Amino acid sequence: MAIDLDFRPRSYFWPLSAETHLLSTIKGAERRAMVETILNAGDLAALNEFITKSSLNQDERSAFGRLHPTFMGGEYLPDLQEGEIEIARINIASTTSDVTSVYAHRTEEGIGYRVVDEYNGDTLSGKTTRLSTQPLTLGELTEFFLKAWPLQAVLDVNDMEEEEAQRFVRPSSAFYPSFGSLIRQKIREWLPG
Repeated sequence: MAIDLDFRPRSYFWPLSAETHLLSTIKGAERRAMVETILNAGDLAALNEFITKSSLNQDERSAFGRLHPTFMGGEYLPDLQEGEIEIARINIASTTSDVTSVYAHRTEEGIGYRVVDEYNGDTLSGKTTRLSTQPLTLGELTEFFLKAWPLQAVLDVNDMEEEEAQRFVRPSSAFYPSFGSLIRQKIREWLPG
């Protein structure tokens, strides 16, 4: 099935479903997965303040990370600014389950974007900010993301073959349904066979 690189969401901002808004503001990968499981089960009574918080404080992050290092994934991303929302992320199966994300916010010129990582930008190598007058197409978003954070280089450094790389990378987006498929297609192109 062909991926529509010209797909463009209508908006990243309201009106959004409560579920999309909630999931797009939780930084922690494990907490976000817990909330998604609860929402999919329709068990809203199981939601609690800890797992639905956008950001954990340092004591909470430390305690959660002591349960297992993968619980730190996403917890060290920069906080969302007022009115900002995460539109895409790539979570890798490293020891600490590192996450790199694209955040979007309204500006006077239209929409501002920034690619962020959990290491104060140390894993980023390209241009990490940009503007647009309307939401990016899937192709534009993916190109911007992968130029700012070189996923192919991450896979090369880890000396992975395609099957292992596909398990190592977990792309997601509440706004671009084919984002994960496109990243997986790119991995097949980079690491054939």
